[in-house]
Amino acid sequence: MNRSHLRWPALVVALLLVLAACGDGDDGGEGAEAASGATDCELNQVDGDLALYNWAEYIDPEHLQAFADEFGIGATMTEYDSNEAMLPVVSAGNSGYDVVVPSDYMVGIMIEGGFVQPLNEDLVPNISNVSDEFANPSYDPEQAYSVPYQWGYTGLAVDTEVVGTDFPRSWDIVFGDAVPEAAAGKVTLLNDPRETMGAALKSLGYSLNTTDEGELAEARELIVGAKDNLLRFDTDSADELLTSGESVIAHGYSGDMFTQFLETDNPERYVFFVPEEGGTRWIDNMVIPLDAPHPCTAHTFINWLLDGEQGAALSNWNYYGTPNKASVDLLNEELNAFVTSPELVPGGLDSVEEIADTGDFETSYTDAFTEAKG
Repeated sequence: MNRSHLRWPALVVALLLVLAACGDGDDGGEGAEAASGATDCELNQVDGDLALYNWAEYIDPEHLQAFADEFGIGATMTEYDSNEAMLPVVSAGNSGYDVVVPSDYMVGIMIEGGFVQPLNEDLVPNISNVSDEFANPSYDPEQAYSVPYQWGYTGLAVDTEVVGTDFPRSWDIVFGDAVPEAAAGKVTLLNDPRETMGAALKSLGYSLNTTDEGELAEARELIVGAKDNLLRFDTDSADELLTSGESVIAHGYSGDMFTQFLETDNPERYVFFVPEEGGTRWIDNMVIPLDAPHPCTAHTFINWLLDGEQGAALSNWNYYGTPNKASVDLLNEELNAFVTSPELVPGGLDSVEEIADTGDFETSYTDAFTEAKG
């Protein structure tokens, strides 16, 4: 699976919001609430086929078909490879999609733009299965528009057969003076301004959401200094480059890496961890577009996927963490061991942050990353 989190500068996103607002006349959240199409729906009602807009390989096609069969409808999924590819499709209106799966920071942008409708919680009683740590997030404080879908970390994966096991669980093996000799020229970093600038910022002890130009400049120079050890900046193939032997240390996403490890003859040779200085934890969410053609079906699907067994089936297929407390005990043994291992986040949960939209400062991240890459 691939969770490419490429981000456009915030000014471009803002322009999209303005254009969309001019086109439909909505006034942000108030317009969304007034236009909610689920007021006349009943629990477990469907009003047409489900059209899901989602990341690639993020739900088992057979799982999606099981929902369709249970409710006697059709179900299709269209894929996107970044939040920024999804946003203009939904914001333009008439997308035809019933449920979309944006990441944390993008949920806030979509709520502010009036592109999603508030949930009718009477139709989603399984929202009570959402674990406390994922309830009422900062990007949707009252959990009025979104429910969590899956979550994961961004960190480092290492081929221990080449590098060995005696290395610090630190960003120093990429940016500092602890780069293993065997890793010279065989390190990959994500081709992503916020993730890779964020990694360098965490290495320096700063927040990955800083709006301090001086801190960002330090992070830029840290990446410049690491370039001699890099194979390349790569998001799409970071996991495959590692298990093929082209790289030996890879910056990437937890589920992508773990799934790739399991496809090898010896998964134990690879380790994935969030460095002790900290890193990114992201949360993907389900939302319903403002003009979803089948809002009753959308609510029914969200409620169905929040069932404990369905949530476990989702995670057991894509190997990402579940935000569903009713699913945790149903996760397969390998996945549960991976997501609960204390070695996964050696710096503790307080060391990880969620990427936040920094407004106009997003352009500074993009510029700094472009300069660092050269």
